[in-house]
Amino acid sequence: MKLGVNIDHVAVLREARKVNDPDIIEAMFTAIKAGADQITIHLREDRRHIQDIDVEYICKLSKIPVNLECSIDSKIIDIVCKNKPHRATIVPEKREEVTTEGGLDVSKNFDTLKKAVKKLKENEIAVSLFIDPNKETTKLSKEVGADMVEYHTGAYANIYAMLYGNLKHSNHSIKELELSRETLKKKLDDEIKTLKECCKYANSLGLKVAAGHGLNYQNVKEIAKLPFVEELNIGQSIVARSVFTGLEKAINNMRDLLK
Repeated sequence: MKLGVNIDHVAVLREARKVNDPDIIEAMFTAIKAGADQITIHLREDRRHIQDIDVEYICKLSKIPVNLECSIDSKIIDIVCKNKPHRATIVPEKREEVTTEGGLDVSKNFDTLKKAVKKLKENEIAVSLFIDPNKETTKLSKEVGADMVEYHTGAYANIYAMLYGNLKHSNHSIKELELSRETLKKKLDDEIKTLKECCKYANSLGLKVAAGHGLNYQNVKEIAKLPFVEELNIGQSIVARSVFTGLEKAINNMRDLLK
């Protein structure tokens, strides 16, 4: 199981004070030293964390593959093509969201996606689409030319946190998931079943499979067991733990769980 370490949240902390501390390049080298298989970053249209210069330096200096998450905005696609990361993962974006709230609507954006995928591949950049676990969306991802799908595990992570964590006792409790434990357990089992079925279906179409979003040290094991998943992209929980343990140890802790 490959681990893609998303270092966006290091840049979030840097941008909070508008100084070059913590240094995103130092975070990249620390992740590489800790055994990350991939560096994942997201160049958002609003540049709330990763900046254009970060993309340039990370793509030039990283000794391991770079996975650049991006929207289908034509200007963003041009930046991706210019920097030539190992892979581009196309994700949905809304300016008002705190983090990516769901998967791409491939049907609605089919023609635009097909054009973007074609351009990326012409620049020798592999393409993944960040989608909800859904067979029809998986099929459409294959049709637009994607090499890979990354299943959005946010629904699974939210249910898990409300069932087994203390989220329901915090200010961030998810109202629609304030349900009985029995109901939450059933929903969690159903989500895992859906993920398993979609992973098998994606593989049957010849798509590589990754997963990510909301994964942490408590919930990652079930996702690591999914069939045909070869890569997990994890960021916020690793960076959060690094506040207490240091980044290298936080990454090593996650790698141990994936084993």
